[in-house]
Amino acid sequence: MTQRRDFFRAAGAVALGAATVGRAAAAVVPEAVIRTSPAMEPPRAPPDGRPYNPVATLNGWTLPWRTKAGVKEFHLVAEPVVREFAPGMTANLWGYNGSSPGPTIEAVEGDRVRIFVTNRLPEHTTVHWHGILVPNGMDGVGGLTQPHIPPGQTFVYEFTLPRAGTHMYHPHADEMVQMAMGMMGLFIIHPKDPRQMRVDRDFAFVMASYAIDPGSATPRTSEMLDFNLWAWNSRVFPGIDPLVARTGDRVRIRIGNLTMTNHPIHMHGPHFQVTGTDGGWVPPSARWPEVTTDIAVGQMRAIEFDAVAGDWAIHCHKAHHTMNAMGHTLPNFIGTDLGSVAERIANLVPEYMPMGSTGMADMAEMGMPIPANTLPMMGGSGPYGALEMGGMFSVVKVRDDVRPGDYRDPGWFRHPAGTVAHEVTDDAPEPVQAPAPPASGVMLNVRKPTGHEGH
Repeated sequence: MTQRRDFFRAAGAVALGAATVGRAAAAVVPEAVIRTSPAMEPPRAPPDGRPYNPVATLNGWTLPWRTKAGVKEFHLVAEPVVREFAPGMTANLWGYNGSSPGPTIEAVEGDRVRIFVTNRLPEHTTVHWHGILVPNGMDGVGGLTQPHIPPGQTFVYEFTLPRAGTHMYHPHADEMVQMAMGMMGLFIIHPKDPRQMRVDRDFAFVMASYAIDPGSATPRTSEMLDFNLWAWNSRVFPGIDPLVARTGDRVRIRIGNLTMTNHPIHMHGPHFQVTGTDGGWVPPSARWPEVTTDIAVGQMRAIEFDAVAGDWAIHCHKAHHTMNAMGHTLPNFIGTDLGSVAERIANLVPEYMPMGSTGMADMAEMGMPIPANTLPMMGGSGPYGALEMGGMFSVVKVRDDVRPGDYRDPGWFRHPAGTVAHEVTDDAPEPVQAPAPPASGVMLNVRKPTGHEGH
């Protein structure tokens, strides 16, 4: 539920940020909007200013602004938050305005924006506007381009947005801790002409990685490699929103990567085009077709496709990134008879159950006990049973009857008769061994190079 809070209404409580931005910036700070729900807010149409086609932030929302003397004013609050990763697990994170990632900032190229940042963290912070050309003193690198924002203070950033594109924001102060705790968000700059790069559905999310031990709730911020939760907008499957569209819609998905590794994002069904990168929009003549696009650390990609009816999986193609809370030291028992060993261990540990002698698929359905406040490695159920997925996984749900502006989950796809893979009930013929190829009978003569006889 959205709540409204006013912070530092007195002008004297405002500490000017990286550079002096004029007397207008020292006026009353706009109220801060706080939202803690992980449900996706429908795209928010702009209340004033230039028109644009808003984005749908998966499990997120767009930050409102007020317009003052032609400048759009936003208010970010850096603070501890509690984020539900999926039903059954919450985490103690840091974020903005009640959520992690923070709310999406949307504006239009050429807009002048003024962004107030209040620090409610226990340590100092800053905000870097990732990929946006701003005056150097507004770039948000603590100690280099500005003083740090101490706890309890409000700084202000002000700049003009030079061009359209998909960008991010995050701290440039104690980055290892603050980003590992979930401090990040999307910054979408729309074209001046709303007809340019227009699509019917425009989704956006940023990827993050977390190391949260089963049964705990706070990330291990010093982790470099062994992450066990791979998230889209600080959500993991089955908690990630579906991407709902109407058959024939032109759909865009904007993806940012602030994890510690690359992610090959693969979508089933219709092929897509890569239409945007960190550097902006790709001209139509230079776009390339893909079914998987690899997104490196710190990069973003925008992909577009024409929606085809069905439930199409979309996920990272690194297999461990579609699992939750997994340990990486499990031995491989495939092909091993654990029966007698399991019986003896069960006498000592009553809840013990052997895992992995025939693979791990049965774990998705067995409902084995897990620590409180964690998630099974594989979860989610579909119309035909367990989906055996977690982490970076969702479903593009395309239907003929979805109305414009409707992003509600339409349920599972109803396949036309005769279009679902099914069991063969007739007796299958026995496999036939292919005959060995006949000997060619070719004689090979070997001739030594001249001058090497006898060697």
